[in-house]
Amino acid sequence: MSTSPAFTGTPRTAGSSCATLAEERALTRVCRELEDVFREVAEVAAATTALLHGVSLGGRAPVSADLAALRPEFHRRLLAGNLISGLGFIAAPGLLRDVPAWMEWWQTDVRGSIRPLLLDLDPARSAHSDYTHWEWFTRPRDTGQRTVAGPYVDYLCSDEYGLTLSVPVHHEGRFAGVAAADIYLRHLEAAVLPVLRELPGRAHLVNARGRVVGSADPAHLVGALTKGPDFGSVLLAGRPDTQRGFRLVPCRGVPIVLVLAEG
Repeated sequence: MSTSPAFTGTPRTAGSSCATLAEERALTRVCRELEDVFREVAEVAAATTALLHGVSLGGRAPVSADLAALRPEFHRRLLAGNLISGLGFIAAPGLLRDVPAWMEWWQTDVRGSIRPLLLDLDPARSAHSDYTHWEWFTRPRDTGQRTVAGPYVDYLCSDEYGLTLSVPVHHEGRFAGVAAADIYLRHLEAAVLPVLRELPGRAHLVNARGRVVGSADPAHLVGALTKGPDFGSVLLAGRPDTQRGFRLVPCRGVPIVLVLAEG
């Protein structure tokens, strides 16, 4: 993905392709919060890839028990006190020899203790067995890019309103699953709302599909869809644009767009 252009202190005009100082200040805060989480997820992906490669060098296919070696990595990151509330690796169907599906997932509870997510993934018994339709799985699989999915109520893990940040994991040239992290939306909002409110206009943040992930605009509530603009094209171009009465400014390297109502 292209990076955003260098910022300018000049006032913006309709259709301006440069971000203003105020926009850059807001985006810097938003990107820093999410980039820190993506960095953790990328390191989990690298550790998973290395584990799978080591198993293959032993001349066999991986099994679910092999993934237990990743648990100290997950626990250490969950105890670090950052935005992350859940972390793990979700295997692509067919990757593991002994089970059709697997989620090596760990999360913190309300007391700060770390516990595993225990789901019945047997397709003959469980409604949760097919996780391959969730956006946090499909977009990294289909695009090869990292993804911000949500906000949504996470009924699988926490019953909290949150986001899932995920990246693809590959093994022997094939998609092997995703590394991902959950963050509670209330924690992200607390971090970014002050800078959104400082902007000279009604502002909100959306993911690549237009789902609102943070808002200082009462007309666009968190979780709602902002319809009309092509947010994917703005992220791909990596520069601000004006569409359908909205000023759209992409985050630098993170699949989030700052949306400001024109007029």
